[in-house]
Amino acid sequence: MSTVYNLKREVEKPVRFTGGHRLCAGCGAGIVVSGVLRALKREERAVVVNATSCLEVSTFMYPYTAYMDSYIHSAFENSAATCSGVEAAYNALKRRGKVDGTVKFITFGGDGGTYDIGLQSLSGAMDRGHDMVYVCYDNEAYMNTGIQRSSSTPHFARTTTTPVGTVGQGKKQNKKDLTEILVAHHIPYAAQTAPLGSFKDLHTKSYKAIYTKGPCFLNVLSPCPRGWDYPTEKLAEIARLAVDTCVWPLYEVEEGMWRLTYIPKKKLPVEDFLRPQGRFRHMFQPGNEWMIEEAQAYVDQKWERLLERTGV
Repeated sequence: MSTVYNLKREVEKPVRFTGGHRLCAGCGAGIVVSGVLRALKREERAVVVNATSCLEVSTFMYPYTAYMDSYIHSAFENSAATCSGVEAAYNALKRRGKVDGTVKFITFGGDGGTYDIGLQSLSGAMDRGHDMVYVCYDNEAYMNTGIQRSSSTPHFARTTTTPVGTVGQGKKQNKKDLTEILVAHHIPYAAQTAPLGSFKDLHTKSYKAIYTKGPCFLNVLSPCPRGWDYPTEKLAEIARLAVDTCVWPLYEVEEGMWRLTYIPKKKLPVEDFLRPQGRFRHMFQPGNEWMIEEAQAYVDQKWERLLERTGV
């Protein structure tokens, strides 16, 4: 499946995710949601399911919502099950002639509700083959409840449950590779992307996920100014550094075929991504050079493995 990206055409579509929500300035989540929903065709109807998260509490306060499409707030642990149930119910009604037309089913969840609490629900929905898209906006911690670590939190990152001090130096474990876990479900489409300046990569992958038949998954990096501790105006810069250092590579797996969608002209050192963020400040203190070296070695290993898989 291919689509030609035209910025002028896309921004002229009716807005599906309105302004006036309460997301923080410099937050990636709103950009992610807006970008994904903009990939819907103009005439398309959609049902949006949203796990409890920063996104949910900031865009929905009954009876008001920032979504122009049908919206369901679900619990942390069962958003994928909720979406799959709605998809199955709609198809049952359609077979009985009680509804007609097509509807797209899209779930948004943070890393806490996706990598951790909702993983069993997500795995089940993907395994059953529902025609839906699950979008994880990955801000790498439980930001809504106090910036606690999740399995998506990177190695050495400072959170409120992985503090920096005499006992510990941030999170002790590496980040879980959820995209690979979803690829292992043999779904027709899975991809990683990020809210970058052009939005072409985000749009193209969102379109593919929405209009590929069957269960599809998008993992979208979503920087958080509070948890990552960067100035709000640095959102796009932080996302770009994550991609250009290969901390967050952009790739897709379509019907089992791995493909890189972006290769940096010059692969930047990992410290360029770490340095602007307060959560990694301790890594640059004298005597902690080994942390940066270890982080670089891990990223290099993952990047080389991805190059092999994609045949680059």
